[in-house]
Amino acid sequence: MNKPVVLIAEDLATAAIETLGPDVEVRHCDGADRAALLAAVGRADALLVRSATRVDAEVLAAAPHLRVVARAGVGLDNVDVDAATRAGVAVVNAPTSNTVTAAELACGLIISLARHIPQADAALRAGEWRRSRYMGVELAGKTLGVVGLGRIGKLVARRMAAFDMRVIAHDPNLSVHQAEQAGAELLSLDDLLETADFITVHLPRTPETTGLIGRDELRRAKPGVRIVNAARGGIVDEQALAEALREGHVAGAGLDVFTVEPCTDSPLFGLDTVVATPHLGASTVEAQDKAGVAVAHAVRRALTGELIAGAVNVHGGAVAKEVGPLLPLAENLGRIFTALADGLLPAGLHVEVRGEITRHDVAVLERAALKGVLTGTGDTPLTLVNAPLLARERIHEVWFTTSSECDRHRDVITVRGTLPDGREIGVRGTPAGPRQVGKLVGIGDYDIELGITGHMVFLRYKDMPGMIGTIGQILGEAGINIAVMQVARITEGGEAAVALTVDNAVPATVLDTLGEAIGASSAHFVDLTV
Repeated sequence: MNKPVVLIAEDLATAAIETLGPDVEVRHCDGADRAALLAAVGRADALLVRSATRVDAEVLAAAPHLRVVARAGVGLDNVDVDAATRAGVAVVNAPTSNTVTAAELACGLIISLARHIPQADAALRAGEWRRSRYMGVELAGKTLGVVGLGRIGKLVARRMAAFDMRVIAHDPNLSVHQAEQAGAELLSLDDLLETADFITVHLPRTPETTGLIGRDELRRAKPGVRIVNAARGGIVDEQALAEALREGHVAGAGLDVFTVEPCTDSPLFGLDTVVATPHLGASTVEAQDKAGVAVAHAVRRALTGELIAGAVNVHGGAVAKEVGPLLPLAENLGRIFTALADGLLPAGLHVEVRGEITRHDVAVLERAALKGVLTGTGDTPLTLVNAPLLARERIHEVWFTTSSECDRHRDVITVRGTLPDGREIGVRGTPAGPRQVGKLVGIGDYDIELGITGHMVFLRYKDMPGMIGTIGQILGEAGINIAVMQVARITEGGEAAVALTVDNAVPATVLDTLGEAIGASSAHFVDLTV
């Protein structure tokens, strides 16, 4: 069998490549070369990038086999997560890999601004001994304003508190108590700007945060303030910052990120009060190893069919080992539902999980059931990633409920819905035996217990003698062996339901003959092998 192809579009740590293991075929391309990327991604099952490769709808459309995009780093500015979700491609990153590294760089920029270290170094190397020009300030007793008190912001706050700095913070997502736990006093942005001697930014770039610190905010800031941005370019307005530096209202700026990168030409670079680095926030050996290894592990799990805990476009955490075996059952129930519905999608669909299994997070079972229901109803490849999105676009209402109460079985999954023509369809299943193999336990009002296997036939007909023999005869004449048959009825002489597992596919002509011979009100064949 061919090994899955992992396309690495940028330099990764050796440890990351080794983590992928021998069961994949590793290929390389230059992700910044658009033509090379589009040519190479067509065979990729997984794509590993850093920040220079743009993964958008065009790239995803050129990658029909792609199952996962992995960004060996924190931000996802270069990955179109919405387009990936629609394509059914999981997106993973390494959100904690560079927290320490990025925090340390921010601290380094703060210290450099306070003591003019890079400028003094450059002057001395140029043959100038100018001690008086590079008079600095002590950090002790100064106020540090942290804008964004997330993982990195908290690390910066704790480290700079060791320099005897007072720490204040602005973060609308935190409570006063949470800020106090990080050693910071929570303030509004305006109050922080008016109070801080140093300001350091630690936010993602979003429409809400772009330009957050602009001309008006800089004018409101305390005269002589020094500003550090080692988060994302564009959060601090670079043109406004340059003007404030030239005017002297801002005493210095430390920048590791820029609105457009790579950035080699900026009005900021001509100012002696600026310390600039080329986006080095994650550039340590340790951070690159951590990021690469983390996403390599995620890629391995994705290529074995696992739902990746922590994928940014799949809500929920790791799938409990008790829940995993129920995924095929939920998907197969969804596929049986759609077969019984003649391929029609319901106007409303209810997925229900009952029993002891609900002690765990079972939300993934809804995804599996929805994937099964949608299989064969459209052209878009279906995965656990995009099934909920597509279901809610194609089905008017979707409900998912759970209950710990279950009458006849330990755990039961039910998929039921109402078709546009008013028909009600429902199927129920349970995991059975030590291997938790899926078993059908009900169709509509009928109690039927039958193992779910590759080929299944479902019939409804008027209950009368000789029907079972006729079914066996017709299938036998067609060379189709019956493995197991279960018959159910609600009232004697009423309608009967029969479910069969057979050894091979049932052609449509045989199914039609069978239905006519027994006067079936419905006859369906389900092939769960495709």
